[in-house]
Amino acid sequence: VVTRDDVEESLKAKWQYVKDQEQLLKDLHSQMEKAGQRLSEKQSERDYWLEYKNVGSKAQANRIMNLEKDIKEVEDDLYRTAEYHRNALKAVKEENDKLLEGHMKLIKEQACENAVRYLDKNSCREIEENEWLKEEIKRYQKEVSDLKASIQLLEEENIALVTNLIDVRLQNLRA
Repeated sequence: VVTRDDVEESLKAKWQYVKDQEQLLKDLHSQMEKAGQRLSEKQSERDYWLEYKNVGSKAQANRIMNLEKDIKEVEDDLYRTAEYHRNALKAVKEENDKLLEGHMKLIKEQACENAVRYLDKNSCREIEENEWLKEEIKRYQKEVSDLKASIQLLEEENIALVTNLIDVRLQNLRA
């Protein structure tokens, strides 16, 4: 039996978990922003060095290539981080939905149990009588369907007998 306190504690724990996940997402977003800023800085540095290269410096060509590699790595890191965050957010949302659905189901069950627990004796008796009447209805419906099937068989038998009687009378008239 799950008590209301247990449900409340479970809900508090789940809400704390959600808050922790949201904080994690905020941290990840700030990391993404920092990576974006780094990317912007690296791109501006690359632009500077490209301009310098075009002026004629061959000594800085390796530096430019290294910076381009760094930019590519930062872009790849940004893409992987963004993909990870999207997947993490999706997983957290799915988990939260499952937990919320489970808690709502539990709360509904407890609400029904509490409602039945606090009913007076007359209401409980009415519910029991209602259940008994439902069972009686099912039994009577089965009897009705059985009787309908019997009637169908008897009607088919009567039709066959009448057909035979008419055939016999026709044969007697011909003879």
